[in-house]
Amino acid sequence: MRKIRWGVLGTAGIARWATIPGMQKAENCQLYAIAGRSLEKARQFQQDFGFEKAYGSYEELLNDPQVEAVYIPLPNDLHAPWSIRAMEAGKHVLCEKPLAGSEAEARRMVEAADRCGVHLMEAFAYLHNPFMDAVKQELDAGAVGDICYFESAFIGGRTPDTDIRMYKEKYGGALYDLGCYAASMTLWMMGEPQDVRASAQFSDRGVDLFTSAVLTYANGAFASLDCGMALPNARVDRFRVHGTRGSIVSDVRFNQSGEIAYTVTHDGETQVKTVFARDNYTLEVEQLGRCILGEEKPRVTREFSLMTARLLDRILKEIGY
Repeated sequence: MRKIRWGVLGTAGIARWATIPGMQKAENCQLYAIAGRSLEKARQFQQDFGFEKAYGSYEELLNDPQVEAVYIPLPNDLHAPWSIRAMEAGKHVLCEKPLAGSEAEARRMVEAADRCGVHLMEAFAYLHNPFMDAVKQELDAGAVGDICYFESAFIGGRTPDTDIRMYKEKYGGALYDLGCYAASMTLWMMGEPQDVRASAQFSDRGVDLFTSAVLTYANGAFASLDCGMALPNARVDRFRVHGTRGSIVSDVRFNQSGEIAYTVTHDGETQVKTVFARDNYTLEVEQLGRCILGEEKPRVTREFSLMTARLLDRILKEIGY
């Protein structure tokens, strides 16, 4: 099997504990190069994960002609500039969520991908989870009838003020960091809403600690999404969909692997179903690899990423961010 030579642009936490371990298990991935802001950091990752090369700057990695694809786990405000530079260097890009700070910024990235003839995919690993397909197929088959209400939430612990996610100029806050999950899940299942209303609670630095939005659809359905950095020692991942003939409910966590259960109630009869999911990060890397080899089209399309950025823009406008 032909393997894609990957470079990782940065030594962020999500790369260490999530994506790179997922890449190690991907059948069509070769861990070729790692770059950090210091060579020492990069060499530590090289030692820990088995990269063939380590670079002390992002530019050096992008200048390596052997690198075919780049994963970008950098802070949110660096997603667009470094993705564009990578694409202009001829690299395919898997960029962490949220793809950009705005739809306009995301559109510049999409235009760069078109101009450079490379793939650009937003790293919503959970969207590669078979659970998402199973639920969507249930909905399309009429398991709940006409959808009346959809609910999604991602609420985690209070992030320290020193964390980079707590700086507004870095595109910090609950909506960018966690709300993009709930927003994208709603769009994946329901499509784009007609109207958006939202409110938020802010920190002293002006980033949203908790945001709640209500979306209404042309057919009368509505959805709610909540996100927050608000809990002392807990995490909430919530998924509910209710319709004219039943409901689908699950306590699945975003990016959960293993056996996942969900409950379908249809015309008063309840059934618990399960689906098995491999490492979501492995799935997304393998899928983009197949796209690069011309075997598939991206699952998380550029159009979907633009729609997600557009919804986040609408919510941000509502909360005055």
